[in-house]
Amino acid sequence: MTVSKERKEELIKTFQNSEGDNGSADVQIALLTERINGMTAHMRLAPRDYSSRRGLLRMVSKRRSLLDYVRKHNPQRYLEIIGKLNIRK
Repeated sequence: MTVSKERKEELIKTFQNSEGDNGSADVQIALLTERINGMTAHMRLAPRDYSSRRGLLRMVSKRRSLLDYVRKHNPQRYLEIIGKLNIRK
């Protein structure tokens, strides 16, 4: 459910817009996606863990807001992000 330090650094390097960038919408979306994937696996094993479900829904909502922001300001970057992260089926 948590992202290891090495994986987090790897995601930041992949999605950062410039050197030292670790808080842009792209990076936040990538980190949230990683956490969502881990939490989804947990929820498959523990379907009655309602507090974790609430946290998962909150993360999904936050990622949706960030994706809407990127789509509004830079549609091409939005398509690149969802392509790299395989968000849309």
